[in-house]
Amino acid sequence: MSGMTTGRLGVAALVALAACGGNGGGGTTPTVPPVPVDTTTAQVRAFVTTGNRTKFLDSAGVRFTTAAAPELVINVDTSRTYQTMVGFGAAFTDASTWLIQTKMRADQRQGLLNDLFSPTSGLGLSFMRMTMGSSDFSREHWSYDDAPGGADDPSMTHFSIQRDREAMLPVIQQSRAINPQMMLVASPWSAPAWMKTTRSMIKGHLRPEAYPAHANYFIRFLKAYQAEGVTVQALTIQNEPHFEPDNYPGMRMDPPERAAFIGGHLGPALQREGLNTLIWDWDHNWDEPNSPLGTLSDATARGYIDGVAWHCYGGDVSAQSTVRNAHPDKDVFFTECSGGQWATNFGENLVYFSRTLIVGTTRNWARGVAFWNLALDPQGGPHLGGCGNCRGVVTIDPVSGGYVRNEEYFALAHASRFVRPGAVRVESGSGLSGMESAAFVNPDGRKALLVVNTTTQERTYGVRQGGRMFTHTLPAQSVATFTWR
Repeated sequence: MSGMTTGRLGVAALVALAACGGNGGGGTTPTVPPVPVDTTTAQVRAFVTTGNRTKFLDSAGVRFTTAAAPELVINVDTSRTYQTMVGFGAAFTDASTWLIQTKMRADQRQGLLNDLFSPTSGLGLSFMRMTMGSSDFSREHWSYDDAPGGADDPSMTHFSIQRDREAMLPVIQQSRAINPQMMLVASPWSAPAWMKTTRSMIKGHLRPEAYPAHANYFIRFLKAYQAEGVTVQALTIQNEPHFEPDNYPGMRMDPPERAAFIGGHLGPALQREGLNTLIWDWDHNWDEPNSPLGTLSDATARGYIDGVAWHCYGGDVSAQSTVRNAHPDKDVFFTECSGGQWATNFGENLVYFSRTLIVGTTRNWARGVAFWNLALDPQGGPHLGGCGNCRGVVTIDPVSGGYVRNEEYFALAHASRFVRPGAVRVESGSGLSGMESAAFVNPDGRKALLVVNTTTQERTYGVRQGGRMFTHTLPAQSVATFTWR
């Protein structure tokens, strides 16, 4: 991630480990209702989480009405279709998987993974990112090919995914067993040190003479994971390629470097090996759309690039559409954003994550949306360098093995529980008196509409679709998801 500091995201942040009980007190995790399977008794089901923490995915029936429409109406037009969704999720980091695998009992671990990944009783998370080697959220810095004494190893004699067998692989395998529809994208924070100008995991560029070896590094990784029964469907070639952190792995790769590596080495290597793994460019912030546009301007590289991945730490989400409009054949994915203890207002945080990272990213063509760490401990770790006050989707107590659901969890829940892989985004009104929305039609025909009240006042509004309308009142700084046939 990009050098997070206090105030970097403003209201984008999560609160510190805090009371998440239904009344905002006590520190217990609220009970989350199961995913609805029958809505025949009340034509529409509404699920609401409030900024004042009095409701967490509380469910109620709503009926279509013939009463006069209120002043504010969100129109849903299922005839106007956009992208097909892969899903929503977060990141399998060393920190997250180590906590899940080593600090929870087997029954606790199974309960958490069911809560996060089950399509029937949990969130059904289906778009997950993983770190290739170490990141700032690792207990030490390492790559898959660290030769003794830092020696060069172009033949990959010392390549090994053994470290991943401690926690990363088992957690991914267990999670995918719960949700076989999961899409997995892998991102390295740095090439092995011996491939770089600094000969260190910290800072530096990839040496041009190491391009063939680095392409082989990706191939070895993909095949090693395949041998463990895990298919990685997509790659980004470098996490945050315009950021060189000074205390955790990173590597600078400018557009010409990325284009040369993808077009001349990685793309042909994947093709040669018969691997269908997708390549996504950028994997960095909204404030530099010219960088992915630069890579895509190279005709050879462009032929191998399937899409562009984005982070939230600078710029505006509309950058996704800027690049997509220039290259409508390239998919859009959102792959990282973290909250943390630099902002502590639950309602503002809930609104930011829901409005910008769910509604905003999908209205700007994102097919998949992934937050940062799936889980961290109460101190925001373990980590080595980088962000010291970040938050995970859940917080795991390493002593008891219990966990608390954070704001990210509820923002993801309002999307992932109701918008299934294969759902198509359709047109809906947005920006109406502080009401933001995104609408989808699932493969089974069920509609899902996410509505965010970004204001500090209650809003009464109508939702009209196909000649029918229902009305609803949403409290200030709150989120609702509606489902209907």
